[in-house]
Amino acid sequence: MGFLQIPGLGKVHYHEYGSGSKPLLAFHGYGMTGKQFHVLTNSVLKQYHVYGFDHFFHGESELTGWTEKQILEGMPKSMVRAYLDEWFKIYGKQKVSVMGYSIGANLALVLVEEFPELIDEIILMAPDGLSIYKGFQFLMHRPIGKYFFGRATKSKWLAPSLLNNLKKVRFIDDSLYQIAYNEIDTEKKRLDVYYTLNLLRQLKPDTNKIYNLINQHKIKCTLIFGRDDKLFPKSAAMPFIAKLDNAKVHEVPLGHWLVVPALDEYLVNLSE
Repeated sequence: MGFLQIPGLGKVHYHEYGSGSKPLLAFHGYGMTGKQFHVLTNSVLKQYHVYGFDHFFHGESELTGWTEKQILEGMPKSMVRAYLDEWFKIYGKQKVSVMGYSIGANLALVLVEEFPELIDEIILMAPDGLSIYKGFQFLMHRPIGKYFFGRATKSKWLAPSLLNNLKKVRFIDDSLYQIAYNEIDTEKKRLDVYYTLNLLRQLKPDTNKIYNLINQHKIKCTLIFGRDDKLFPKSAAMPFIAKLDNAKVHEVPLGHWLVVPALDEYLVNLSE
């Protein structure tokens, strides 16, 4: 494990694991850390040496000198480029692969956008960033949604009440309800959700540019979706997938909670 010191941003913590030799920069989902992918023992970890980065407000990564106003405005894409620039200073400039799960896919996709000639492969799991999720769009970019999100963060009852109503009208299923509820049951957790999603709000990949770069540079591309995922399903990503030349696309019998031992077993069986 180690840290990247990124000027103007802060200290980014990363975990190292995996018995493979190929470097893989990995970005986890909400509420986890860069160690999230350690369960993929017999598939990903046998092929790659993983550098799993903690998002800010997760693990040991720390913003330096940022005001709440800056956090709510969001981190610009140029600061994601700095992740790889600083990593190269430690490990040398070389071809790398990138992987992202859920909201972490945004960072992986931005790195493809910024360094297409140096990306060997991209692996996306239940990815955000390939289509517009209306719920996030409302909370992050619409004035009334931003106001409501801020109020819900500071309220002990508003966020749980909202989740219960979303579940009743089947906007979210039981698994998404449990994931979300576990992240809002204390004031600190609600603030972490609020700050994390706002910090990442500007990291919207240019999907038209990215699929052209993937095809042009012949970047290997693997996409994995949960068959029962209501948050980022395969169907929402199909317009992007249809424009890729040689993508490998898998839909597994899981929900959004995808990075689990069952996925490792599925991936191992694919290679047999």
